[in-house]
Amino acid sequence: MEILAMFLPLMAEGMKMTLGVFVITLVFSLPLSILLALLRLSPIKLLDWLTRAYIYLMRGTPLLLQMLFVFFGLPLLGITLSRNMSIYLAFILNYAAYFAEIFRGGIQSIPKEQWEAGKVLGLSKMYTFQKVILPQAYAIVLPSIGNEVITLIKDTSLVYTLGVMDILKAAKTTSMNFSSLLPYVYVGICYLILVFIVSQGLEALEKRRKGA
Repeated sequence: MEILAMFLPLMAEGMKMTLGVFVITLVFSLPLSILLALLRLSPIKLLDWLTRAYIYLMRGTPLLLQMLFVFFGLPLLGITLSRNMSIYLAFILNYAAYFAEIFRGGIQSIPKEQWEAGKVLGLSKMYTFQKVILPQAYAIVLPSIGNEVITLIKDTSLVYTLGVMDILKAAKTTSMNFSSLLPYVYVGICYLILVFIVSQGLEALEKRRKGA
């Protein structure tokens, strides 16, 4: 009971950070990823090359290293961010790269005739993309996006390395005070619950899409 008495308040504080990173990353990385996917498909070779290089860099280096670079490296360039902002920025830039490749694959899987049909009907490319191509691509990529979203939940555990309070740091602090591994069991259960809730939400989205 003493362990719970210490762990629960810390967990409540840490959960705000965990959920905050999760929500903010999704809200900003998904729109950015669509833009990156379009740049990857751009007929302008320079834009394609620059976007490809960015995606390769983000996917080819660890998220933890990117967080450390944003927080400790950017000040050397005259850009200083708070710990929280550094975490948010690193997560957004990292996950946007992963989501971009997923969306690119989804967009490329749509037959070119769909674009041509929009042109014949007098629709602008932007309107055709928003109303015709993107909804179909979304339906195709939803399972893959769902896998990345679940991975994002677990990746939020990396934030404790910058000294902020998340549910993993709450477990570590409690464990050190009581020399017990029980807090880690509690935090493991927390992650399982979060993954279950998100999985159910994603499953509901897929059922809704199939029923539409």
